[in-house]
Amino acid sequence: MGEAAILIDGKAFAAGLVDRVAAAAARLKADHGVQPGLAVVIVGEDPASQVYVRSKGERTVQAGMYSETHRLAETASQDELLALIARLNTDAKIHGVLVQLPLPAHIDADAVLAAIDPDKDVDGFHVVNAGRLAVGLPGLVPCTPLGCIMLLKDQLGDLSGLNAVVVGRSNIVGKPMAQLLLAESCTVTIAHSRTRDLPALCRTADILVAAVGRPEMVRGDWIKPGATVIDVGINRVPARDPQKAAEGKTRLVGDVAFDEAATVASRITPVPGGVGPMTIACLLANTYGAACRSVGLTPEELDA
Repeated sequence: MGEAAILIDGKAFAAGLVDRVAAAAARLKADHGVQPGLAVVIVGEDPASQVYVRSKGERTVQAGMYSETHRLAETASQDELLALIARLNTDAKIHGVLVQLPLPAHIDADAVLAAIDPDKDVDGFHVVNAGRLAVGLPGLVPCTPLGCIMLLKDQLGDLSGLNAVVVGRSNIVGKPMAQLLLAESCTVTIAHSRTRDLPALCRTADILVAAVGRPEMVRGDWIKPGATVIDVGINRVPARDPQKAAEGKTRLVGDVAFDEAATVASRITPVPGGVGPMTIACLLANTYGAACRSVGLTPEELDA
């Protein structure tokens, strides 16, 4: 086994990105009178969603942006939610609209996401933005894969010609991640539950992105020596200590068996502290970019 991998510090990079976004947003307000505005909508009382929404609001204000949070009851109808989105789509103060998922079972999430103005879709989930990404047009990119590509470019510089394997094909991470890597001239393979001999395929990757939501599925011997590993997974598992586990204590792990992988890879994102902090930083970057485009400006480059 080689030396331990370099840890990719997503928390530090995200803090720097937020600082750059805040400075750019201040210039936009000073020079053009536009303060980027983000509206977050939450339906119901899901505790995890409440925490995420509160954090997003706080971070938006800290970055010098305008923040609104709209809380609807668990029993709110789909029509009520769609009417709110329609209002936010036409509100000049709001440049980004985010509907917190998951939604209650009686609401069609696809219909709700489709109702958001694509130019305010800071989650990057609208089919118009998926299409823009696929054909290489400017648009809003899903926050987690955007954060991953920023970390990769920061660590590796030019990615062209590298073999990249993305394990996972979700619309939120896997597919847009593959498109972003392709745009950087990587040779990209998307792996999934039907992939034959997944470990062998992973061993071909110079860049391995794990986004499957299965704790520690990717083992150390799946990794090519010297590869860069991006672990998108955030999974709660029982604590290592049996007594703590019996008390219901948990710990966070990724989709990669970190201790094994860190002895083979050259670089790896930890969980927590790797990809996770990048997601909200990129949400703020997307809101800033949407505000710029709303007045016909091209956003500054923020990923340096």
